Amino acid sequence: MKILVTGGAGFLGINLIRYLLKKNHEVISLDIVPFDYEDCKDKIEITTGDIRDQSIIKQIMQGVEIVVHTAAALPLYKPKDIYSTDVGGTRNLLIAAKQNNIKKFIHISSTAVYGIPDHHPLYEDDKLDGVGDYGKAKIQAEEVCLEFRKEGMCIPILRPKSFIGPERLGVFALFYDWVKDGHGFPMIGNGKNRYQLLDVDDLCDAINQCIELDDKVVNDTFNIGANEFTTMKEDYQAVLDYAGFGKKISRLPEKPIILMLRILESLKLSPLYKWVYETASKDSFVSIEKAEEKLNFKPKYSNKDALIRNYKWYLANLESFQNQDGISHRVPWKQGILAIAKKFF
Repeated sequence: MKILVTGGAGFLGINLIRYLLKKNHEVISLDIVPFDYEDCKDKIEITTGDIRDQSIIKQIMQGVEIVVHTAAALPLYKPKDIYSTDVGGTRNLLIAAKQNNIKKFIHISSTAVYGIPDHHPLYEDDKLDGVGDYGKAKIQAEEVCLEFRKEGMCIPILRPKSFIGPERLGVFALFYDWVKDGHGFPMIGNGKNRYQLLDVDDLCDAINQCIELDDKVVNDTFNIGANEFTTMKEDYQAVLDYAGFGKKISRLPEKPIILMLRILESLKLSPLYKWVYETASKDSFVSIEKAEEKLNFKPKYSNKDALIRNYKWYLANLESFQNQDGISHRVPWKQGILAIAKKFF
């Protein structure tokens, strides 16, 4: 089939494109940043453009059968860009998709829509309460999807946990940088909380199920996450153990550290934003029973597997991104004052 992947040059986008090419699909990538993956450049149709630009969307949507919408402005973007991209851009795509009779529009949302809940596991019908502009915009984007679903479109909505794997940098690059240099790593709180992650390959499997299964089955909302996970301390310690320097996770007092990180964020001295530091010490896991039952979703990777797989890729590709930084998942984030803290662990 002819499949449009928005955000095709991003971390999820490139992993999904490689996955779809193995399935012999015809792929179009739309992204605001240039597509620079040599292994795929000659195998797909590439459009560099903004999902807020209706003229570009109308142009590339013709002939497309499936849309997988992964593009989003992430939490470190300016609020106006988050809302105009994540909400306005989603509406633009849905309007064009409806006009072109797209078979399915697969929307990649986030478990950030649940905010900081008071119970676990979280189910798809739990209250939505986004943290920060990103979480709120993701809720609004889902509401737009539901509008068009009521008009007869097939719109599977996937809510993945934080997903990692090849090409994932961002905040995880900070952790991996400390690990490769033989340092331990601090953790907010006692580390006994359970924080579910997700391997990007398992997310691609879930997306593929939405592509292949019947509309009546997939036209719904699904949590997607790892099936096997332990505590934050145990899962992240597995990477330190793999690195072989004998370093350990250090526990830091929750309330004063969060207060300090709030101040550092306001002064733009730390890359960590509210959603990261205010949820890091809390339980965070969702039920994937619905996806297992309806999508036949069977995650292959545990938290530990996914973290170590991502770390191996990080080491193998270090030279390609060593002098880069930015605010997306596909480049390391500037550590700011946290680079100084590294010396003490």
